[in-house]
Amino acid sequence: MVLRGIALLLLAALAACAPLPPDGRVQWVPSPNFDQRRPNFVILHQTTNDNVAKALATLTDPQRKVSAHYLIGRDGAVLQLVDEAARAWHAGESRWGAMGDLNSASIGIELDNTGEEAFAEPQIAALLVLLGDLRERYRIPAENVLAHGDVAPTRKVDPSRLFPWRRLAQAGFGLWCESPPATAPAGFDALLGLRALGYDIANPPAARAAFRRHFLAQDGEGDLEPAAQGMLHCLLSQKREASAPPSGMGN
Repeated sequence: MVLRGIALLLLAALAACAPLPPDGRVQWVPSPNFDQRRPNFVILHQTTNDNVAKALATLTDPQRKVSAHYLIGRDGAVLQLVDEAARAWHAGESRWGAMGDLNSASIGIELDNTGEEAFAEPQIAALLVLLGDLRERYRIPAENVLAHGDVAPTRKVDPSRLFPWRRLAQAGFGLWCESPPATAPAGFDALLGLRALGYDIANPPAARAAFRRHFLAQDGEGDLEPAAQGMLHCLLSQKREASAPPSGMGN
């Protein structure tokens, strides 16, 4: 009887590896051995709308096939549109460092803003509270709070150069250098520096434009001037420090 039981278990295991039968019938045998998706990035967007109702209509329209986990209005009202454990359709074709398909590893937050206006104080205050909650629950690294334009530089330019990245970094969300060197060290390769920071450099002008928008509050695709290279070099140093193991952990 024991051997017969083992044989039946082996047959069941092999059947589990086989394709579904043509009629699609499946026996549901739940296992407790799983957990939910744990996001490791936050991607910030702007809606380019002039009111939250228009943005909400777009983000909930089945025909548009675009969504985000959260939408924050100018008045600070926070709307949740997609469960955090689910994959919202907000980043599209995207890359940061070795990570592609940011939708699968991120929380998407839309900020209602035209792209040509300052971001409202109640909106930023609400965003900081939400980011704090996400950090506490998912332990998202500070350097992984990014712009849509950072992860999709050839397609997107949001949030605009008016977004207060410095303020977010001061609260622990994102990288920032308060006093970057006036110039980077001799021989510093800015394009390789952008790649090391995380940017996809397949299109160098787009990568440079995304960096300028985020860290210099400027628009432009040209070569990075010495001060911009100094900022980039400083940010790379911060990133290395953030990713280094605590003292005493290594050999």
